[in-house]
Amino acid sequence: MSDRIFQLPTPFRDPLRQRIFAPVKSLLERWLLFHQLNDLYAEAVAATGGGAHGLFEGVLEALNARYHVLDSDLARLPTTGPVVAVANHPFGGIEGIILTSMLRSVRPDAKVMANYLLGCIPEARDYFILVDPFERPDSRRANLRSMRAALRLLAEGGAVGIFPAGEVAHWQTGKRVVTDPAWKTTVARLARAGEATVVPVYFNGRNGALFQMAGFVHPRLRTAMLPHELLNKRNCEIEVRIGHPIPWNKLKALDDEALTAHLRQRTYLLASRTEPISRLPRALAAPLRLPKLPALLAHRRTRAPMTIAAPRDAKWLESEIKALPESRRLVEQGEFSVWCADAEQIPHVLHEIGRLRELTFRAAGEGTGKALDVDAFDSYYQHLFVWNRERREIVGGYRFGRTDAIVARFGKRGLYTNTLFAYGMAFLQSIGPALELGRSFVRQEYQKSYAPLTLLWKGIGRYVARHPRYRVLFGPVSITNEYRAASRRLMVEFLKANSFQPQLARLVRPRTPFESRMAAITQTLWGLKSPTISAADIEEVSAFVADIEPDAKGVPVLLRQYLKLGGKALAFNIDPDFGDALDGLVMVDLIDSDRRTLERYMGRAEAEAFRAYHERRLTRAS
Repeated sequence: MSDRIFQLPTPFRDPLRQRIFAPVKSLLERWLLFHQLNDLYAEAVAATGGGAHGLFEGVLEALNARYHVLDSDLARLPTTGPVVAVANHPFGGIEGIILTSMLRSVRPDAKVMANYLLGCIPEARDYFILVDPFERPDSRRANLRSMRAALRLLAEGGAVGIFPAGEVAHWQTGKRVVTDPAWKTTVARLARAGEATVVPVYFNGRNGALFQMAGFVHPRLRTAMLPHELLNKRNCEIEVRIGHPIPWNKLKALDDEALTAHLRQRTYLLASRTEPISRLPRALAAPLRLPKLPALLAHRRTRAPMTIAAPRDAKWLESEIKALPESRRLVEQGEFSVWCADAEQIPHVLHEIGRLRELTFRAAGEGTGKALDVDAFDSYYQHLFVWNRERREIVGGYRFGRTDAIVARFGKRGLYTNTLFAYGMAFLQSIGPALELGRSFVRQEYQKSYAPLTLLWKGIGRYVARHPRYRVLFGPVSITNEYRAASRRLMVEFLKANSFQPQLARLVRPRTPFESRMAAITQTLWGLKSPTISAADIEEVSAFVADIEPDAKGVPVLLRQYLKLGGKALAFNIDPDFGDALDGLVMVDLIDSDRRTLERYMGRAEAEAFRAYHERRLTRAS
């Protein structure tokens, strides 16, 4: 077999014309860098002995090219069962090598659907399913054979890698960005027929300006430059990001067009993972060459945070709690009890609450920067807290204010939310007597368990059961600045589309608005008709967010909790005094909450009494 596996076919059968064409062919092959590809191939074979999987590693070694993927990402690839790995196509060469190497390191049965031109590499034929992306007259028949081969592999429980764009990412004039062209619905048909789990894979990067300009001359000129784009990856490191696997039962309701769009969205969401926190992401800014937008840059506190105050002696805390009236105990469960108290009843406990708030919020990228998170509102708000009597420590807490009592005493300025959101008496009259909730925390040692937050909500439920006129809960729910900007935008867009109260929202104005200016940019990058991500519920949004965030965190637990109670968003504000946290003003009308959820927190008899109380009020009002 010839050592020159990369060579142009001779278009003539006549030996004379073949000899005449030979110098032209040689020049074209040198221009296409085929001689360098052949040298690269020979070097890789010599280094690895020619084994196909070893060959891919050998090519990367010969190029001194590496790929970087987090171990936690690689662990997301299922080790058994039918799997389709979908990937963007930014380079046109090296990502196919990397995807094959990466998949087969986890799934030895994996094959990647690749350009039929790679069939000239004899060692790789058993590792690729060859397809023809050029839509020639005989392409359809060849691609049907490839589709059947992929389906057979999935039916056997194997794994298939696919680049649904078919073509390499290039400059899209109408969208003004370098991105994949429209993805082919082949990927949806493949996943559907194989009932496969789908794993999104994102390759970070793009080809250079010369490659993009070549496409303006003719698309085939871009194809001719692919060898150059492979060879110029010498001494490069390609970053690869893998999203969470998507089970088939989460996808089967979508038709082929919607499923393809969804998988593209999930893949390009991974681009947002590299963005600087609170900045316009580099992954978005670089292709568009946008200036940094001052409105999107986080305000950074220049003063160093103060040292957090020392804890108060446990015996002082215990003494104050024992002195509280029994009526202040709301819940008793095992070693935990939930209490509600005024500030003057618990000075030492309030000091400890302020200390734990600051400690907890700083760990989440928030916090006031002061020794204690205690403010003027704490002096007249109620304090709900969980006490572990065996360990003699505060576990978590909430503070709440009764709007009718506070407004009667201080006016609307007496409400903490009025520092974040501007609203008038019309808003307060619309919601009626309400509890304004805020400053919730669970100390770090207890955050792996849902029990403390559940206890806090049971405490709120029992308080409302005792004071049933407070049917409305509202307050700011923080989305910390540790979230990527794209994650925060996704959550805001979902809430606006699915859990918004437009009538009341008209009565509220954020003092430092959160403006989703990235929407148009991400729309351009992803090549989508809509800047929003379609999601069935907040849990699906949480999965999207977990793909974006390097530590795989999802939607904040407290936000999910409010939505389970039927919470509605009213406005979104940036709090520069609290680590630039994004605060969503969320309102819950407990009359509209799910009956079982209400019974869980209030108790069955108490929930029935609460509903009966408001039914009587409605009857009298009518």
